[in-house]
Amino acid sequence: MEARILEKSEEAKWDNFVYEHPLGNIHQTSAWGKFQEQVLDRGKYWIVAIFENEKIIGGSMIIRHKIKKGYSWFYAARGPLLDYASKNIQEQIGAIIKVLSPIAKKEKAIFVRIDPALKAEKFPTIASFKKAHGFQPDDTIILDITKTEEEILAQMKPKGRYNIGLAKKKGVTVQVEKNVEAFCKILNETTTRDKFHGHEKDFYEKMLKTLAVDEKAEVYNGAGLRADGSEGASALLYLAKFEGKIIAGIIATFYKDTAIYYYGASSNEHRETMAPYLLQWTAILDAKARGLKHYDFLGVSPAGAISHPWAGVTEFKKKFGGEFVSYSPAHEYSFKKLHHLAYKALKKLR
Repeated sequence: MEARILEKSEEAKWDNFVYEHPLGNIHQTSAWGKFQEQVLDRGKYWIVAIFENEKIIGGSMIIRHKIKKGYSWFYAARGPLLDYASKNIQEQIGAIIKVLSPIAKKEKAIFVRIDPALKAEKFPTIASFKKAHGFQPDDTIILDITKTEEEILAQMKPKGRYNIGLAKKKGVTVQVEKNVEAFCKILNETTTRDKFHGHEKDFYEKMLKTLAVDEKAEVYNGAGLRADGSEGASALLYLAKFEGKIIAGIIATFYKDTAIYYYGASSNEHRETMAPYLLQWTAILDAKARGLKHYDFLGVSPAGAISHPWAGVTEFKKKFGGEFVSYSPAHEYSFKKLHHLAYKALKKLR
């Protein structure tokens, strides 16, 4: 077994591995790495691959996140991609850490965070890794879109079906567009109203541009088409209009068998039109038409957590039905233990 950083010329090989791996997801594709590379406070990525007999058997996309005073931390978003039931899991994780350690020293990285999409009971005990709070939500709702359109509607909450019909009746229309400026304008209204922080316009522009499908690609390149014609990683902006005015929008990603509702925004005006319901329904139908199997609502409050910050948006997402799924929390490995402790203490004070 050998682990090393892949060259740029080897990324297509990695992307094929990600597509075939049971835990493979958009966050581990080279296209996602190229997107993250353009984000100002990130800027770099590496792919650590584990080989056996010259074949990739595991590894992870690693994104650098810069913090103050020249320090950073590393993130394996929804990774590493390994066989977590294997008796060699500790050895494989150790191989990844060994490759990352000299890079961590050069980049002044304090720790590396991992959060593979594993149920809590399936996450193995890994020496030197401790539970942590991560970016990816521990709880989500995933909708089965292999069912017929009628079956998907039937399993929704009555209010969900009603609001989709109401939006149509009132004349709301939904289209895929590239008007990021309009999306950010209503996003500012949303963040102010709901008291959370969004990204700058440039972030969403780079996401949509980098994760645009190249339908002319002859082989799979992370954001194109595989040789068998299946689609690579992609992201689309959907905007809802009422009486000619943009009043809501979402960004959804599409990869492998799963679409993800990533970002959403709605205006303070015309909320009675229920435009967000038609937006979601349109993205769901698009994902179904692409042959995908799941629509992930990406984050809900834990069951019974009435006072959770996501309680309101959770009620919205629950109206579409689907299955509640809980993942194991993130885990972190310290490259610099004292710095890591100080970092976590400062995060708690904020």
